[in-house]
Amino acid sequence: MKKTLTALSLPALLPAGMALASDDDCSAPRDTWQPREAAMRVAEENGWTARKFKIDDGCYEMKGRDSAGREIEVKLDPATLTTVEVEYDDDEDERGNARNPAPAGSVAPPQNGLFGGGAAPKAKVN
Repeated sequence: MKKTLTALSLPALLPAGMALASDDDCSAPRDTWQPREAAMRVAEENGWTARKFKIDDGCYEMKGRDSAGREIEVKLDPATLTTVEVEYDDDEDERGNARNPAPAGSVAPPQNGLFGGGAAPKAKVN
């Protein structure tokens, strides 16, 4: 009896799982897609610099940086070129620590007395 119920319930659950798995997939017919160059213009208009461009789940997918220099992954509908999803990849690294958005030497240190004119720091040990 359990095998029969399992066998009958599995086909009933598959369509729901497939619908959930394809929430952000693009489903436009291939002949309605706009050219890759048009997607690159959308990226340029939004201030994105695309480093990688591919097709994933029927969407145009670009990886690169936004205008603030953050790493992003953007999915566009290839027919309408509307944004389906934007992910910011550099919010946290693998260890869960916040990343430093400014590379060393690219920003002047704060003028709070802790950072002198190139002199080595002095420490007093008791």
